Amino acid sequence: MQKLVERFPVKGIFKMTVRKNGKVIEEYEDHNLIVNGARNQAARMFAGNVTGRPIKSIAFGTSGTAPVVTDTAITGAYTKDVEGFSYPDMGQIQTNWELGTNENNGMAIMEFGLLSADGTLLCRKVRENPIYKESDISIEGHWTWIF
Repeated sequence: MQKLVERFPVKGIFKMTVRKNGKVIEEYEDHNLIVNGARNQAARMFAGNVTGRPIKSIAFGTSGTAPVVTDTAITGAYTKDVEGFSYPDMGQIQTNWELGTNENNGMAIMEFGLLSADGTLLCRKVRENPIYKESDISIEGHWTWIF
C-alpha cells in the first residue's frame, strides 16, 4: 500500500518600509521562515484550544544568525503589540506593525519575529545589514501568512 503524505504548507511574506525624517530610505520584501512554534500553535487552535495562541506582538532583535525551523526566540528582543490584521485574499492573514521614531532607539536591528499571546515565536526574518534605529528612523510593515 502506498503511503499518503498530506502537507499543510504555510508561507510568509515580510514587507517593510524604513523612513528617515519621514522620507523613504528603504523598501524591502522577502519570504520569511515560519518556525515550528507556529505549527504547534495552529494545531492547538484548530482543536479549540485558543488561549494564548493568536498573534499578538512583533519582536525586533540583534542576531544575524540564519533562521531555522527550530528557532524559539529573538535575541535581545524589543517587543510591542501589532497594529492589526487584514485578510487580503482567501487563506491569507496580513499582520500590520509599526516601530515609531520614539521606540527602540539605539538598537542595530537584524531580526524580526512575530509572537503569539503566550510568547511563542511563530516566524522569524533576518537581515544581512542592520537597521541602526535612531530617533529619526521609523519602520512600518506587514507580515502576510499564506495557507
